[in-house]
Amino acid sequence: MIGKPSFILGSCTSTALRHVVHMKRYLCGGDFIVHPYVKEALDSGRPVVALESTIITHGMPYPDNLRVAREVEETVQTNGSVPATIGVINGCIHVGLQDEELEILAKSKNVVKVSRRDFPYVLSQGLSGGTTVAGTMFVAHKARIPVFVTGGIGGVHREGEKTLDVSADLTELGRTPVAVISAGVKSILDIGRTLEYLETQGVCVATFGESREFPAFFLQHSGFQAPFQVKNEKDAAQMIARSLALQLGSGVLIGVPCPKDHAASGHQIEGAIQQALEEAQGKGILGKELTPFLLQRVNELSNGESLKANIALIKNNARVGSRIAVALNKIQRAQGSRNTLLPNENVSAVSRPVVIGGINVDIIAKAKDATILHGGQTNPSTVRQSFGGVGRNLADCLSRLGKTPFFISVMGKDEHSESVMRYCRHMDMGGVLQLEGHNTATYCAVITGSGELTLGLGDMDIHQQITEQYVSKFKENLCLAPLICIDGNVPISTIQYVCEIAKKNNLAVCYEPTDVDKASKPFVSDSWRALAYISPNLRELRAINRTLGHPVPADLPTKLEDIVDIAAKLAGPLLKELHCVVVTLGQHGVLVCGRNESGTISLHSRACNKSPTNVWYATHYPAIPVPAEKIMNVSGAGDSMPVLGFAQRPAENLQTATAAWASIPASCHEGSATSKQFLCKQLASPRASEADCICTAHRPIQIIPG
Repeated sequence: MIGKPSFILGSCTSTALRHVVHMKRYLCGGDFIVHPYVKEALDSGRPVVALESTIITHGMPYPDNLRVAREVEETVQTNGSVPATIGVINGCIHVGLQDEELEILAKSKNVVKVSRRDFPYVLSQGLSGGTTVAGTMFVAHKARIPVFVTGGIGGVHREGEKTLDVSADLTELGRTPVAVISAGVKSILDIGRTLEYLETQGVCVATFGESREFPAFFLQHSGFQAPFQVKNEKDAAQMIARSLALQLGSGVLIGVPCPKDHAASGHQIEGAIQQALEEAQGKGILGKELTPFLLQRVNELSNGESLKANIALIKNNARVGSRIAVALNKIQRAQGSRNTLLPNENVSAVSRPVVIGGINVDIIAKAKDATILHGGQTNPSTVRQSFGGVGRNLADCLSRLGKTPFFISVMGKDEHSESVMRYCRHMDMGGVLQLEGHNTATYCAVITGSGELTLGLGDMDIHQQITEQYVSKFKENLCLAPLICIDGNVPISTIQYVCEIAKKNNLAVCYEPTDVDKASKPFVSDSWRALAYISPNLRELRAINRTLGHPVPADLPTKLEDIVDIAAKLAGPLLKELHCVVVTLGQHGVLVCGRNESGTISLHSRACNKSPTNVWYATHYPAIPVPAEKIMNVSGAGDSMPVLGFAQRPAENLQTATAAWASIPASCHEGSATSKQFLCKQLASPRASEADCICTAHRPIQIIPG
């Protein structure tokens, strides 16, 4: 039996809002905002690649600029690194941009080009802008990012010996220890004098590939030789590592030739450049206005060929730069230092959560009326596409909390997969396999006007390809993980394999049952005894008990007190092996069942050691009332809610996690505001002493065995 629970809510909402403010202060160090997924990658010693934003604000027209910015980030991610696009929005420097922030820069007309000299004015006036090569190098170095990818750098302008028109990119390379991966110097410049100037600045310059001839942006050959040559990513990384280790204080420039299939149009483009230069001279266009004019005019004269070549070389640079960053990261890790610029700051082996589960493209149809008419009628509704899958939801939310989980999943190589990768650009998708000839999983949900799910249709056969053989490729990631999350979409054999790994290595595993039909997968064998946590709803919990042979009620109660009582009874037998059972109760909140510690239920398994006690406790947290018109969808929020609490270590700043979730747009997790606000409450207080938003009336109630 369970004692009568209390329903007093206390000041949870106001406290959660205060935590949002703390979150912003935590991530914003003065004039800098480092996105959580970039910060987590840096803190855990993963490779990060900086990207500039003038290509978005001044390099291409909309919507080409936005599309290319997304594709470049995706290329960096696909090749093993975390992209960190740098820009200035409303007077604050951002290291890592959300998709909506990329769109702001792409669409804005009154944005400025921001070089090193411009930061004081732009920030003081609250302006927005795209960072140049020089500006991006400065910020990347401040953020401890050693590799930066761009299209091409500035240089000495033609007749620069008379005008002294020399790009700040060159002086920045002489004083900022960042490796710049580019297609060389724009061919509108004086390449010979540019190379001489770089030598004077002490910049190590090399070409990438089979030739020492320095590239000229659209052209593979400029007629000038670079001092050095690196043939592959490993050689380039070795050179960068040596430069950083010597603490020279200057940068490294690696020139990557334009891809061969676009080099053929280079001579046509070069003719257009010469004509555009003459036109610019005739119109008196100079300084910062020259490059945008030339890019637009050359694109017109070449019938769009220059834009195509520009896009191709930027994406090629991103591919090469990302691989160089990965190789550099391996060298630095082998040397026992995450960043040779900071030789005394050591980092241990990468240890981050692993999520294994499904990816879905969701088609959400929400009726405008509370009741749906059946019989062939058309119900007025709103229909839209979003991205889900239990595993993806988990990985998404953990990523937004800065945990950067390693996500293992499978999807098709079709029209849906590109949009999934673009939407999930903030996540580590390195463990996601794309299969030719298969459909990406899709799910269609029909929802009433009040947010209740009435019908779900799914094409999810591809989830059966998340096989034991595929997951075993990532055994090292599993063995290092502080938490493994696995959902019910995964085949039974894969779940059993993960549980076996967890048992041998004393790892904490959380199982999200997904739905009634899939809930019992770990429980058909003894695999479930290796789990630390599960987060079923009441129907899933009943199905699990039925599979284990325990008595279950034929009908579930409707009164709150009876619901809580039966949930506690059904959780009791599982707690003999599991550390914690979180039962999601929809509009009635959540029941957290486990061991009492300092006045609350412990969410932390401490390496999953089993406690000898036969006494367990349950705490019921009612949901915060939310007006019906604010509820978008009550399906989905429960996927992520309990696991995010499990992912926090006791000593961590839990306000950060609270505010990160609170800041996620509702469209990202499709959960009701009720569940979302409860999560803020739950994450803020895994221990009563760490936050004041859980009222003292929410004391654990003992579950009496039997």
